[in-house]
Amino acid sequence: MVVSEMIASWAMIRENRNTLRMAEVDGCGGVSALQLAGCDPAAMAEAARLGLDCGADLIDINFGCPVKKVAVGQQAGSALMRNEAAAAAILEATVRAVTVPVTLKMRMGWDHANLNAPRLARIAEECGIRMVTVHGRTRQQFYNGAADWDFIRQVKEAVRIPVIANGDILTSKDAAEALRRSGADGVMIGRGCYGRPWFPAHVAHFLRTGHLLPEPALSEQKSILLSHYAAMLSQFGRDAGMRLARKHLAWYSRGLPGSAEFRASVMRLADIPVVVRLVHEFYDRLIAAGIHRSSPNRAEALAEAA
Repeated sequence: MVVSEMIASWAMIRENRNTLRMAEVDGCGGVSALQLAGCDPAAMAEAARLGLDCGADLIDINFGCPVKKVAVGQQAGSALMRNEAAAAAILEATVRAVTVPVTLKMRMGWDHANLNAPRLARIAEECGIRMVTVHGRTRQQFYNGAADWDFIRQVKEAVRIPVIANGDILTSKDAAEALRRSGADGVMIGRGCYGRPWFPAHVAHFLRTGHLLPEPALSEQKSILLSHYAAMLSQFGRDAGMRLARKHLAWYSRGLPGSAEFRASVMRLADIPVVVRLVHEFYDRLIAAGIHRSSPNRAEALAEAA
C-alpha cells in the first residue's frame, strides 16, 4: 500500500487545484490511502469526505509531521500529540465522517519527556482508528539520531489494532529487525525509497522468503527513472514537474560513478529533451562499462538518507 503525500485539510475544502491533484487516485489497483493533516475536527471530517469522493479507500491522519510550519504554525501534525483531547476530537470526527477505514500515523511523542504514543494509540483505538503507524523518533528529534524500534513494542502491547513500525528502514534486513524488535504487524518505508522505488518489493520478497534480491540492472533503473520523470511532468506540468523531478534524478544517480557531475548538469537545465539526453548518456556509459549497482549496506543507506 502506498500512502499519498500529506494533504492539508483546509486546502482540500477550498478545492485548491494542486491539492486536488495530489488527492487523485491513479486507478492502478491496490489500496488508495489519502493522508490528511489539520487541527480542526470539522475541517478534517469534511476533507475526509472529499477524499472519499476522490476515490480514496482509506483515510490516514497525520500526527507525525515535525515541520515547524505544520507542528508549530498550524498546531497540526506532531503538535497534536501534546493535546490528547484535541487529537481525540479530530479522530472521532474523521471516523464518523466516512465509511472507509481511518488510520493514524504518529511519533513516540513530542519529546523524550512526553513519550505518550502508547496512551494516544489507546485513545485512537477507542475512537475507531483501525491501524496505527509509529515513527520511532520524537518530534524534537526530527530525523536525527536513530529510530527506536524497541519503543514501538510498547505501542503494540497497548492496543489490539495493527501497529506498523516506521523509521530508518533502509535495507531489507532492517525491515526484519524492526519487526523483531517492535513486535509490529508491518513496516512503513519512507526515505529508504528515495531513488529506489523497487525497494518495498524487495523488502516484501525478503520477509516472505529470506532471500535478498539484487538491485535492478542499470538498464532497468534507467527505464524506471525515465518513466518516473515523464509521469512527474504529466502530473505536475512542465515547470513544476521539472523542479520536483530534479531531486529524484539526484537520488536515482547517487552512488554511481560520475553522479556528482551528472547532478551538477541536470540541476541547472530547463530543457526537457536535453535532460532526457543526459540521462541516456550517463546511464548508457555505465552500462557499456559493465557497471553494476549493488544493494546498499546499512552504513551506505544511512549516509544516502541523511
